[in-house]
Amino acid sequence: MLRWLGRWLLRVLVAFAAISLAAFAADWTVYKLRGSPQSTVAVSQFMAVPLKGQATEYDFLGTASVACAAALFPQAGKDPCWYLRRHSNQWEKVGTPAY
Repeated sequence: MLRWLGRWLLRVLVAFAAISLAAFAADWTVYKLRGSPQSTVAVSQFMAVPLKGQATEYDFLGTASVACAAALFPQAGKDPCWYLRRHSNQWEKVGTPAY
């Protein structure tokens, strides 16, 4: 019984890996055939600064236009536009405070 379950688990993992690889390859091909389309998304940027006494200060840095790839997966070192639209707040964390 355990051997049978292990074989099916291995088959499922191999199938998942193959489907993921095929999806990325198809996305890359379409991205290149379309001429590497890129766009921009307005993103709000924030900074979290740790203070003394376990306190944290949150600062709004402003809104910036961030370049993104018009694709399903990250391409050319850029996040996909659909991801940036859903995560339009970017946080930057500064190191620990000097006492």
